[in-house]
Amino acid sequence: MESMLNKLKSTVTKVTADVTSAVMGNPVTREFDVGRHIASGGNGLAWKIFNGTKKSTKQEVAVFVFDKKLIDKYQKFEKDQIIDSLKRGVQQLTRLRHPRLLTVQHPLEESRDCLAFCTEPVFASLANVLGNWENLPSPVSPDIKDYKLYDVETKYGLLQVSEGLSFLHSSVKMVHGNITPENIILNKSGAWKIMGFDFCVSSTNPSEQEPKFPCKEWDPNLPSLCLPNPEYLAPEYILSVTCETASDMYSLGTVMYAVFNKGKPVFEVNKQDIYKSFSRQLDQLSRLGSSSLTNIPEEVREHVKLLLNVTPTVRPDADQMTKIPFFDDVGAVTLQYFDTLFQRDNLQKSQFFKGLPKVLPKLPKRVIVQRILPCLTSEFVNPDMVPFVLPNVLLIAEECTKEEYVKLILPELGPVFKQQEPIQASNMILLIFLQKMDLLLTKTPPDEIKNSVLPMVYRALEAPSIQIQELCLNIIPTFANLIDYPSMKNALIPRIKNACLQTSSLAVRVNSLVCLGKILEYLDKWFVLDDILPFLQQIPSKEPAVLMGILGIYKCTFTHKKLGITKEQLAGKVLPHLIPLSIENNLNLNQFNSFISVIKEMLNRLESEHKTKLEQLHIMQEQQKSLDIGNQMNASEETKVTNVGSQQIDKVFNNIGADLLTGGESENKEDGLQNKQKRTKDLTDTLMDNMSSLTSLAVSTPKISASSSFTSVPSTGLGMMFSTPIDNTKRNLTNGLNANMGFQTSGFNMPVNTNQNFFSSPSTPGVTKMALGTPSTLPNFSAVSVPPAGGKQTQQRPTDMSALNNLFGPQKPKVSMNQLSQQKPNQWLNQFVPPQGSPGMGSSVMGTQVNVMGQSAFGMQANPFFSPQNFAQPPTTMTSSSSASNDLKDLFG
Repeated sequence: MESMLNKLKSTVTKVTADVTSAVMGNPVTREFDVGRHIASGGNGLAWKIFNGTKKSTKQEVAVFVFDKKLIDKYQKFEKDQIIDSLKRGVQQLTRLRHPRLLTVQHPLEESRDCLAFCTEPVFASLANVLGNWENLPSPVSPDIKDYKLYDVETKYGLLQVSEGLSFLHSSVKMVHGNITPENIILNKSGAWKIMGFDFCVSSTNPSEQEPKFPCKEWDPNLPSLCLPNPEYLAPEYILSVTCETASDMYSLGTVMYAVFNKGKPVFEVNKQDIYKSFSRQLDQLSRLGSSSLTNIPEEVREHVKLLLNVTPTVRPDADQMTKIPFFDDVGAVTLQYFDTLFQRDNLQKSQFFKGLPKVLPKLPKRVIVQRILPCLTSEFVNPDMVPFVLPNVLLIAEECTKEEYVKLILPELGPVFKQQEPIQASNMILLIFLQKMDLLLTKTPPDEIKNSVLPMVYRALEAPSIQIQELCLNIIPTFANLIDYPSMKNALIPRIKNACLQTSSLAVRVNSLVCLGKILEYLDKWFVLDDILPFLQQIPSKEPAVLMGILGIYKCTFTHKKLGITKEQLAGKVLPHLIPLSIENNLNLNQFNSFISVIKEMLNRLESEHKTKLEQLHIMQEQQKSLDIGNQMNASEETKVTNVGSQQIDKVFNNIGADLLTGGESENKEDGLQNKQKRTKDLTDTLMDNMSSLTSLAVSTPKISASSSFTSVPSTGLGMMFSTPIDNTKRNLTNGLNANMGFQTSGFNMPVNTNQNFFSSPSTPGVTKMALGTPSTLPNFSAVSVPPAGGKQTQQRPTDMSALNNLFGPQKPKVSMNQLSQQKPNQWLNQFVPPQGSPGMGSSVMGTQVNVMGQSAFGMQANPFFSPQNFAQPPTTMTSSSSASNDLKDLFG
């Protein structure tokens, strides 16, 4: 099996190489590049059809090649007859110009090995499509092998052939003489074209009303390529050696029969005894019944029967055939109109294009892409027609794959994206594109989006038409995720802001804010805080809808987990802006409640975060208050002094430690305020007495040697030096107590070590450790001054803060920052709803979706302040616009 495949492959390769080498010697190759062998056509399918391109313009063509090796078996005079017949057919086709005839792009050229000429791009011959694959490359291309004709293609194709025959019979006064599937070519757009004029007969008296067509007698000795195909030939050719225009109509009937019977002709003809075959055929035709035509559609069956009548005068003429009801199919009529489009004026075209969207869904996709799309895109050169053509092109694009769209449609849309003249047409084009933006962004490659689509969006934002601006602002959020961040930040956002600030339309201003709110999630947090929020304070108008839009952006930024507003900005910028706005006279109750709800939520967050911060600082400060004061003395005098001082200090600390450091709370709460005051007085008296004792002790104590020192006192700790150890001891003791109790001596603050405990159990009885000189951030309470010894002492009591606590009411439960960050941020569509308990907020408001100026106001549900009745009438300077969808509806019916 493998060897057979390899042999077949080598044979095909050899044949292709031979044909290619034959073509290479033909003058046609000077101007055209010959490509792949795609089809075959002409009498006996003798012409091989290649695709090709013109070298100078890269225009696509079809190259027809007749390889002379096919007739090597014939004698020279027979070869000459065949070549002459083929040449005559091509030359006649070249002279004739009509949309229903195959268009010749380059005339016939002959070389030693082949004949060649070029035509419009071709798909295949009708014979190839119906299953006759003679002279095709092997294996047959799936494009041809799997090709199925749709009903609309068959109807319109037969109509085209009828129109071509009408042109030949009426205008040219010519009989084709060989209408067969081989001589009907399907071009690349699917149109059926007539070729093969090898046996055409022109009238001998073309100026007269009744033309006469001379007919040659059938010569069975001629090569088959010098004779027409007898299976499609009218009986009178053979039996009476006459021909007329009706003879072509018989051939048309046989072609129609073959089309509906998978290429099978009406009768098989024995070419060895053709006269006998035609005599039998004549008898069968006279008795032809409906049973023989069962595969032909009923609405055209009788017409085919008339075409196959043995009497030529009974047969309908070509012009009559073009008018039969069978061809009044909506699809066939649509295709026919496209073929005559160049004859219509702009008004007729516009009316046709308006109704086309209703017809397109009824047509097969292949027919639309092959036949209709090229005709539509060719109208893009007419700027006035683009607004009428473009909706149909985009409708076709929706049914195309992404690859088909990029290959067939996107290149044609490039100039349309940039069209700006005339202004009215340009505005309509923008509206159409904006309505189909999801289609464009889904199927257009990213590079083209950036180069073609986004500039068009920017142009729409700056358009003078309010309707275009509104529509553009509404659709931007639908594709914001497809826009790269630099374009969003540097091009799109500035234009939206300008549209908001510079417009005279309330609807545009509100839609600008809505648009910004919906695309916040695609922006960077700091860009929003530094660029978007400050912009809100620049908006001059105070209409309720605008205020609600401003509130919406604040709310969205505040609640979005990715964004958020810092408490510094809340306190310094946001709340000072929102609070005055909340009492604007234009706001109704529901809108005011929405403002207050957001403001309260911000205040609660501000309170919670800052209180948490202060509590953490307080805990840290409490831990830093504890100092480990250490001092060791070597001399006995120092020990004595220290023991005396330690005993006094211990006494003081034992009395005041628990009460003072806990805010003066007594273990026995029944003692009350009187006990607190008494202890405070006793504490002060004891402190002063002990200070006096220490002073007197210092006077009577011998001078301590200079070698004795406090090991834990840095030279810069207090910013000063004491003259004697006793002075240092007294000062340190006093400052330590002041720092511990929250007192201050006049004009002096005591730094506290942040890393040591204030109290520590003495390791040795009578020895107290001290450490001085470490800075601290202790709070500065009201100073309690200590009068000098001998002076009158003033009784001091701790400040009672309970009155302020009672004033502000019970504390609310704290909310941690983690809990706050886990709160699900409200979506943009469900914002600004006051608490359920807020006055004026009925349940009916919560589920209502409302519109602003005919457009979606934030697109939200449960937004009481976006109800139309909540908006004050806009100032007279504001102009409102009608809905874009209504305009489009009016425009396109």
